[in-house]
Amino acid sequence: MPKRILCSYGVDVDAVAGWLGSYGGEDSPSDISRGLFAGTHGTRRMLKLFDKYNIKATWFIPGHSLETFPEECAMVRDAGHEIGLHGYSHENPSDMTLEQQRDVLEKTHKMLTEFCGKPPRGSVAPWWETSKEGVDLMLSYGIEYDHSMSHDDCHMYWLRTNDSWTKIDYKQKAETWMKPLVKGQDTGLVEIPANCLPPMMFIKDAPNSHGWVNSRDVEDLWRDHFDYFYREYADDPDEICVFPLTVHPDVSGRPHALLMHER
Repeated sequence: MPKRILCSYGVDVDAVAGWLGSYGGEDSPSDISRGLFAGTHGTRRMLKLFDKYNIKATWFIPGHSLETFPEECAMVRDAGHEIGLHGYSHENPSDMTLEQQRDVLEKTHKMLTEFCGKPPRGSVAPWWETSKEGVDLMLSYGIEYDHSMSHDDCHMYWLRTNDSWTKIDYKQKAETWMKPLVKGQDTGLVEIPANCLPPMMFIKDAPNSHGWVNSRDVEDLWRDHFDYFYREYADDPDEICVFPLTVHPDVSGRPHALLMHER
């Protein structure tokens, strides 16, 4: 059979919400300003790029971005792109109560359903942090796929829930924590593997953040991934090989990144 890889863009419009919920810039007008760039110029530039090459992507839009940048989000919708869930303020689900998680999901699911004229089918957990209740909540709202986990890097799979593992406690005897991970149960939620945030964004609260790098270095990484997947898996008749890319207008809306995507 001919070789085939399904490639996709997942665009996370974190914008201001990313600084409110995850990046540690909620008190910085300068960081909020960077979020404003992402929601306006960055988003519009990426839309122009996709239109030029007739590419349809999935945009995961936090509720905060939807309400803060309604014109740009309408442009995404009207261009025929899919829109999925991405929290409200890029909040961390693992820090939230079950009630808070349910309230956020209820609000954002309703927002996207009204905005798009149909309910969302997919979700990305903000900051790729999931809670133990997250999968069941998504299934209860009819979500069909998630794009937050990394059990695999080039194949879709059924997301498993309730895995358990024992953390190391140096105050206790070693025999109390020398235990394997215990696998949970498969669910009916499809997982499209997550792809790491490009190392091109300076975040003050992240000690390993170094700002812009040569986009060709990132391009080489992506090409190597693609070439390996294509060589090893693209002709497998039993499993569909996928190459999902996660991008952000905060980064990919900048000239050096846009030119990389074009190449």
